[in-house]
Amino acid sequence: MSEALILEFTGVGEAEYAAVNKQLGIDMETGQGDWPSGLLSHAAGQADDGTFMVSEVWASRADQEAFMAARLGAALAKVRWVTLLAYSQPGV
Repeated sequence: MSEALILEFTGVGEAEYAAVNKQLGIDMETGQGDWPSGLLSHAAGQADDGTFMVSEVWASRADQEAFMAARLGAALAKVRWVTLLAYSQPGV
């Protein structure tokens, strides 16, 4: 059964989105590039409140997890780092 995924980001805009896609080898203007196996659809945009939203449908959750582990995580790491002001693990 297919799986839907919605990602929400604050402080992210078109420039950061384009930079990640460049790292992934995907041209969103032409739709050409190295699309991940199992990705059935992808849409992205900015909500009225400025939140950057990505909505995807995957053939399986395992396909998305494999993409995150093998490619997307690394592409995100190359594009933007965040200095934490706070960090906690409640209950740990």
